[in-house]
Amino acid sequence: MVGIKERFHKWTRIGTPDSLYNDEPPQKHYVRLRRNLMIIILSMAITPMILMAIINYHQYRNAIREETIKPIQSQLTNLKHVLDIFLAERKSSLNLIANSYDFKEINDQTKLSKIFMVLREEFKEFVDIGVIDSSGLQKTYVGPYNLGGKDYKDQGWFKEVMVRNEYISDVFMGYRRFPHFVIAVKRDLHNGEFWVIRATIDTAKFNRIITSMELEPGSDLFLINQDGILQTPSRYYGNVLDRYPLSMPILTQISSAVVQERYVSKEYRTLIGYVRLDIKPFILIFIKKPGEIMKTWFALKSELFWVLFFSCILIIGASYGIVKTLVRHIQESDERRGTALREAQYANKLASVGRLAAGVSHEINNPLAIINEKAGLMKDIIERNENFPESEKFLGLISSIHRSVDRSRVITHRLLSFAKRMDVNLEDVDLADLLKEVIGFLEREAFHRNIDLRLDFDPKLPRIISDKGQLQQVFLNIITNAFEAVENDGIVYIITSIKDANNVQIVVKDNGQGIPEEYLPHIFEPFFTTKKKYGTGLGLSITYGIVQKLGGNLTVQSKEEEGTTFTVIIPIKSNPYFEEGNHV
Repeated sequence: MVGIKERFHKWTRIGTPDSLYNDEPPQKHYVRLRRNLMIIILSMAITPMILMAIINYHQYRNAIREETIKPIQSQLTNLKHVLDIFLAERKSSLNLIANSYDFKEINDQTKLSKIFMVLREEFKEFVDIGVIDSSGLQKTYVGPYNLGGKDYKDQGWFKEVMVRNEYISDVFMGYRRFPHFVIAVKRDLHNGEFWVIRATIDTAKFNRIITSMELEPGSDLFLINQDGILQTPSRYYGNVLDRYPLSMPILTQISSAVVQERYVSKEYRTLIGYVRLDIKPFILIFIKKPGEIMKTWFALKSELFWVLFFSCILIIGASYGIVKTLVRHIQESDERRGTALREAQYANKLASVGRLAAGVSHEINNPLAIINEKAGLMKDIIERNENFPESEKFLGLISSIHRSVDRSRVITHRLLSFAKRMDVNLEDVDLADLLKEVIGFLEREAFHRNIDLRLDFDPKLPRIISDKGQLQQVFLNIITNAFEAVENDGIVYIITSIKDANNVQIVVKDNGQGIPEEYLPHIFEPFFTTKKKYGTGLGLSITYGIVQKLGGNLTVQSKEEEGTTFTVIIPIKSNPYFEEGNHV
């Protein structure tokens, strides 16, 4: 358990990567952080929504399924009652006739005709009627056919009515050549004999009852017998007396209306309802074809899917934006902390170098002062003694000692500049010579990297009054940046010109990678750097400050993938100022 918690904490940890302070790129840390946060947020936001959608899916599906099935069950039950009543009424009518008349009366042609006429007035679907004696011979017949004297003793229906006292046949074509069925009722006599009254009924009324149900398109309703033979026509499964093509329902399961979903093929599913009639074991079947089943559910399911889909898209988009912004802020904060730490290290190093330089300068300046003083004393002695041998030679050597002392003082003065702010030292400066000296420091790098250094110095450029040392620092920094910006075989231009009567202009242009537009407003700010790992952000800031202090101006234009141009404007006669605002 502890191991799982530690692994989860390590997997989800948010903090400053150790690599931020060394040379290893920390980008992998933020990629992993962004990925982990996305997974956590999406898991917490989308998982409950998907679970809720699944629960709603099943609840809605069951509810709509019940709403679809119940009307079908009700329709089947009602129609079953109507058909049972239809058969019961016809059978009861024949029972009434059989019980109202004796064999002698009913066997009278005229009497039977009157009875049939009355029966037809009530039930138009009666086709004919006949009286059969116990030998199976039709004694009397009323109807459109010549069936008088027909012998039924060997037919199945006659044998069944002898046993069951009544009989309702399946639909058949028979002698009459149209779909009909027969109802027969037996009446026993006192002498052990019996007679049967038999009537033929047209099934057209049957069909009208079923078609009056106003079925929806794609639905079907029909009757079959126990052998699976259609007793009424079907919309989609055949005509009367065709075989029902689907599997037969189990009769014990359909005493009441049953509705089932059943696959009629691998791809298609249909809704089938069954109910069995009570009077005659006909099976009433209702079928709803694929596409019609649960149409409402399909529409709702589609809406549910799209709502879930767009909700997930919105959550993913919002989560991505939030995580991206959060990780970017964390990354920027980490970089600022790393930069501050490097600056502190850099400042400590400078302070150490400054203290060392101050000590070295102090230790060197003292001997230099003594050497300078003794050299001056030697010069005075030689000049006062007119007979001093080879005085000219010694005076030249003493002058050489003074120049070396002055040069050493300049060196120690620059060493002291590491320890304290260096004052402006105005002198006559030839800009072309100054630039060539600076370029001399970078010639080896240009040679090894095959950088094409193109110089275009204006020969009419006047000499200027400025601080040579600080100008060297300015141009060394700008040209070094140009070298870093270009690839090997790159080009760096250095162009000098007269800006106006009071100023000269120096342009340093490269064809390097350029500076992003959003960085340009901050390029001269202290500690702003695009060199994520090594830059201190002080170089251009110090350069800009020196140019401003010398009374000039420094501007930059850049475009990504095209290069950068630094323009330095220096007054021909500098009028520098100190930070306190006191001009020299």
